[in-house]
Amino acid sequence: MTEKLHRTFLAVPIPGEVRSKKNMLYSTLENTESEIHWVKSAHLHLTLKYLGQTPETAIQDVIDEIQKITSKIKPFNLTIENTGCFPVKTRPRTLWMGVQGNLDPLLKIIEQIEKKLDSVGFPKSQQDYSPHITLARIKYPQKETPNIDSFLKSSFGVIDFPVDRVQFISSELHPSGAVYTQLKTFPLGEKI
Repeated sequence: MTEKLHRTFLAVPIPGEVRSKKNMLYSTLENTESEIHWVKSAHLHLTLKYLGQTPETAIQDVIDEIQKITSKIKPFNLTIENTGCFPVKTRPRTLWMGVQGNLDPLLKIIEQIEKKLDSVGFPKSQQDYSPHITLARIKYPQKETPNIDSFLKSSFGVIDFPVDRVQFISSELHPSGAVYTQLKTFPLGEKI
């Protein structure tokens, strides 16, 4: 019998203000002929680590390891400002809002997550961590590459981003889009 797999990731929930800013940024590209897939407002988050296909038997191991990490880190504050894209503006695949401020506590969490989860079967990411909130994805091939200049030139006031918990989320893909289920929430600084 094959074990059930869950598509999972670790994330930090974002302030509600980001949703209204996303709508404003959406309006900068709503007249484009290109296909841009905007993330549902309810699904916006700051990804810490994408785990991918996670065996059901590994879920408790992940919970145990993340609980050890989050219990030792106090809540901290970041900001959300600016827009950008990956990999390059001449052929963008991801449109995002930037996460800034004192990133040291965030990078410490990432480093510990990578180390602890590597030991339970989730290999360390080969890419450097670049904190951002994904707003939209663009897939190719398509007739024309979108001109995202208006998106990149958009400005908005700095959004305060209190980081006080980590969420372990399962994502099921359906024809109507992804359905997220919170498997566990880990408040920062809460002793086990």
